[in-house]
Amino acid sequence: MSASQETPSDSAHDPWAPLLDAVVAGLVHAATAVGVGLTAATIRDQLNLEGGAEGDIAFPAFRAAQAAGRKPDELAGALAAAFPPTPGIASVTARGAYVNLRADNAELARATLSLVLSRGGAYGEGPKSSVSACVEHTSANPTGPFHIGRVRNAIIGDTLARALRASGVPVTTQYYLDDMGRQAAMITWIWSKPRAEWPESIRRAVDGEETPGEKPDRHRGRPYPAVSAYLKENPEARDEVAALVQALETGHPPERHRALAQEILDGMLASLGRLGIFFDELVWESDFVRSGAVDQVLERLGKSPHAVREENGALAIDTASYGLPKESTHVVVQRGNGTSLYVTRDIAYHLEKFSRFDRVIDVLGQDHRLHARTLEALLAEVGESRRPSFVIYQDITVPEGGRMSTRGGSAVWLDQLLEEAVARARKEVLLRREDLAEADVGRIAEAVAAGAIRYHIVRVAPEKPVVFRWEDALSFEGRSGPFVQYSYARASSVLRKGGADAPPYPFDPALLSHPDEAALVRVLARFPAAVAYAARTAHVHTIAGYAHDLADQFNRFYHAVPVLNSGVERESRIALVAAVRQTLGNALDLLGLERLATM
Repeated sequence: MSASQETPSDSAHDPWAPLLDAVVAGLVHAATAVGVGLTAATIRDQLNLEGGAEGDIAFPAFRAAQAAGRKPDELAGALAAAFPPTPGIASVTARGAYVNLRADNAELARATLSLVLSRGGAYGEGPKSSVSACVEHTSANPTGPFHIGRVRNAIIGDTLARALRASGVPVTTQYYLDDMGRQAAMITWIWSKPRAEWPESIRRAVDGEETPGEKPDRHRGRPYPAVSAYLKENPEARDEVAALVQALETGHPPERHRALAQEILDGMLASLGRLGIFFDELVWESDFVRSGAVDQVLERLGKSPHAVREENGALAIDTASYGLPKESTHVVVQRGNGTSLYVTRDIAYHLEKFSRFDRVIDVLGQDHRLHARTLEALLAEVGESRRPSFVIYQDITVPEGGRMSTRGGSAVWLDQLLEEAVARARKEVLLRREDLAEADVGRIAEAVAAGAIRYHIVRVAPEKPVVFRWEDALSFEGRSGPFVQYSYARASSVLRKGGADAPPYPFDPALLSHPDEAALVRVLARFPAAVAYAARTAHVHTIAGYAHDLADQFNRFYHAVPVLNSGVERESRIALVAAVRQTLGNALDLLGLERLATM
């Protein structure tokens, strides 16, 4: 990634910062010496910080050569030759059109370990920001348990909120509850009837399936697929649900409606809690109707130059000028009976968010793309200049094909997955640690199971689909949450055995000269920039990638270099392991995975 994607923080937070400043200053000096006009800002924007066999930092000379009318490889060679001797920079070479710069191993080790060990849990965090953010995620309808397709939203959203907080941004997470739509009405419709009066097909689908003490989301949501099927074949029942929807939309919900929704939601949130996902605020859609906020939105929309009043009294907005698909350019925002629609209430919700937060982020499934574009158009129609940022993710599918669906019954429940994951994790833990007490086995298995699920889902870029397979989700090898957790436990074990479970950790950076030590230091040093990048771009999968890279390099170091049995290097290598444990722990925190001192 380029420096424009990964702007370094100051030296109080990022060990690369002083080195990057030295690189930029040296390249400015070299450019002047060879008669090329390059500013510090231009150089910093084009630096490649990914590192590789040729160096830690690279400057591509293509643009500068084109502007100067010179050959890129010739200019790169001239810049490398004119680069002045600079503390912290071990070598400057040219290869092709690139100037490659390598950091001095000892200086980078000194800066990195000093920062990690002094900042501790704050390593990776950026300077405090006054720009507040709201991350709205999950927001699944309270109709039954979470399936894995839904939980991808929660994992992405929660990880993004953690990354933003670590980058210094004050964050509020919100769950937006649709308690006014048809799906919520279906739950109230069936549970408002005595069990004996349930249609036979619905009762048959539920009877014998319930278990004593089952979670409320499973209990109350159990009839939902059968209700959905029943309504397709029974017009009278559809009319009853439609009447219930109208009562909800006019602000006259049945007495038990919110209580039923809250009961199901409590069970859903308990499942997310097992993954370490919690919310700062729960926002009920119906509150915007009761408060009059929706009426204010409708008043503003009615004054829009694109407002259209239909023959039946409905209010619509002509959004043709916003580039929406042709079939979606006539957006109804108020029905002829005076009730609002979901998108109208969503505008009221976003106006409320804009009144409280500087940055508004919505995590949405790919099937909500059109809704996002429509929302942007209608915000413009009410005169709101700001727009939310959208994180759009692809579906999770099952190997047989197709999306998971609650209504269709083709879902893998999160609770089921967790129980299966815990069972498999128990076997793995017992294979490694027969000496553990039963309570410890259970605690570790729960943490490993949750970590396996979270990591498996967050490691894939949101724009890519995830095909859900049990064997992949619950893998304890390779690119997995348990692998990162096990690496943390391994580092903890080294420190315990060395009698160095707590600071101080004195070290001599000159003694950390082994190639695997130098490589490990470089991964450690990139953590603050990795956090800042994920927070700025919402590419939270890169944190999972970073955690794997650090764990992988640590294990290479562990097998290649003796630590406790080494000679003069022992203290310095222990300090390096302590820095790894700290940074891995901070990365696990960002990913929502539990730190395990033993596995």
